[in-house]
Amino acid sequence: MASVSIENTKTGVSRKEGSRPARLAPNYWPFVIPALVVISAVIVFPWVFTLWMSAHRWTLGQEQSFIGFENYIRLASDGRFWESLWHTLIYTVLSVVAPLFLGTLAALVFDAQFPLRGFLRGVFVMPMMATPVAIALVWTMMFHPQLGVLNYLLSFIGIGPLEWIYNQSTVIPSLVLVETWQWTPLVMLIVLGGLAAVPREPYESAEIDGANAWQKFRYLTMPMIAPFLMIAVIIRSIDAVKSFDIIYAMTQGGPGTASETINIYLYNTAFAYYDIGYGSAMAVVFFIIIVALSFVLLMVRQRSQWNEMEDR
Repeated sequence: MASVSIENTKTGVSRKEGSRPARLAPNYWPFVIPALVVISAVIVFPWVFTLWMSAHRWTLGQEQSFIGFENYIRLASDGRFWESLWHTLIYTVLSVVAPLFLGTLAALVFDAQFPLRGFLRGVFVMPMMATPVAIALVWTMMFHPQLGVLNYLLSFIGIGPLEWIYNQSTVIPSLVLVETWQWTPLVMLIVLGGLAAVPREPYESAEIDGANAWQKFRYLTMPMIAPFLMIAVIIRSIDAVKSFDIIYAMTQGGPGTASETINIYLYNTAFAYYDIGYGSAMAVVFFIIIVALSFVLLMVRQRSQWNEMEDR
């Protein structure tokens, strides 16, 4: 049926019968502006202000003065900063490797069928729900050289007493033990999700070919859960490199500076020594380190995805 042209005599606008009226373009700005204001106030302004402070000699109670990049140059020759960077690296690597290994092992155990599996899973993830300060206080009592329960248990097998967090050579491994105890359940949950998505047909074919349990794990399970392991590595790496609460509550960077990570050194510089400008420069460098680490890990993750697609 041919459409009939109708002319609106009042407005002089003509349209064809049956055609839809023109719609106004949606305006999203009333919804975007509040979010931009919040983001600017919470994220953008603090970082701009931190950059501004890092370019000044600013000690509380003294007059501020612009010094440009002098604080960053000072960082390059600060031995304590490089020592804290080394402690951060050791702590991060150990806090990623240990939960990754134990979490994968726990996921393989809980993926099997056995009585009370659901209940035991719930018990296993309970450390992840506790607050870091409460965990730090409990483990500090357990680490006590004379009164701690750990040395008491080790005495039954003829070991100890160990000094744990009170010795410079054992403080970082002791802190990693606490970190591992708390975050191994997170890795287990991630890997369990990967195991739930693994198809069963390859295992049936492998059993027909006579593959044993280790061969099935090595050539089937590991390649298929590798993307999930990479996700666990990314999450744990970013979380461990910026860890502060447990370390500060248990050792405050001690004994001496044996467990002083960048976070602890930054906090002490800004809020104990009141050197705001130098602490701000340290915060900027630390932020760049975290961004670079995240970028590298995400690139590795993306490349592994392309390799998986090529293999398929």
